[in-house]
Amino acid sequence: MKPLILFLCLCFQFSFAQKELKHEVYFETDQHVIPETEHSRLLLFLSKIEDVDIAKVTIYGFTDDRGSDNYNLVLSQNRADAIKEVFSNNEFDESKMTNVDGKGKILVNIIKEDDLNKIRGLNRKVEIIVTPVFPAKKEVVEEEPSKVKAEDLLKGDLKEGDKILLDNLLFRTGYSYLTKESLAVLDRISEVLVERTNVYFTIEGHVCCTQGQRDAIDRKTKKRNLSLARAKYIYDYLEEKGVKHYRMKFAGMRRKFPLGGEPELDRRVEILVTRIYEEK
Repeated sequence: MKPLILFLCLCFQFSFAQKELKHEVYFETDQHVIPETEHSRLLLFLSKIEDVDIAKVTIYGFTDDRGSDNYNLVLSQNRADAIKEVFSNNEFDESKMTNVDGKGKILVNIIKEDDLNKIRGLNRKVEIIVTPVFPAKKEVVEEEPSKVKAEDLLKGDLKEGDKILLDNLLFRTGYSYLTKESLAVLDRISEVLVERTNVYFTIEGHVCCTQGQRDAIDRKTKKRNLSLARAKYIYDYLEEKGVKHYRMKFAGMRRKFPLGGEPELDRRVEILVTRIYEEK
């Protein structure tokens, strides 16, 4: 009986371990700046996990066997912190990064001299372990209270200073363009704004998950202006649909006004009504 129980426990642990997603980032000697090719590989990994329901992210930094213990502990921690910064810059929730730790040097056994440099290169790394929520959460469909849509709010009585959240506009994580489903929502909003020629407004873009009030990085352009890029995307789309450009402005609000609660709520665009002229 005991062997059977042990076997079942091992099977369970193996099944759970299989659910972890792992990635390694390699560094140059004495450097904690991520090499360009490794940065590209890391962004590809992030794109693969952006739809994963993440329980935690563990980040371990390492160095090769050269240098003092204190030096290598600092260097390995700096490497781990560099990876954490990339996660937060790309709108991954920092609260899920439960362990960001520099482990110092990895010792090597006596081996052939020809293999030593190769092994040291593989030891200059950061290990990333992404643990999904397990077991996966069952999707519970709850009846939401009736909510006034953005296009209906824009049709109603407006006054200067009103701020309208453009809900149901979903951006791809780390990018400034909308999902295909969200374009239909923006089409309905644009139809209303084309008709309301006396309403002038500013489009405000926001991001989530970055450190302090910093903006996130646009993965396409590699610039730290994602909130601005998202606002500009909406501006360009509305202009293309017939909203006059002189009625609109756009601004990137970075992460200056988090809403609290789920991080996804901070990844948003709002319309601030700045002027309403009397209709002739």
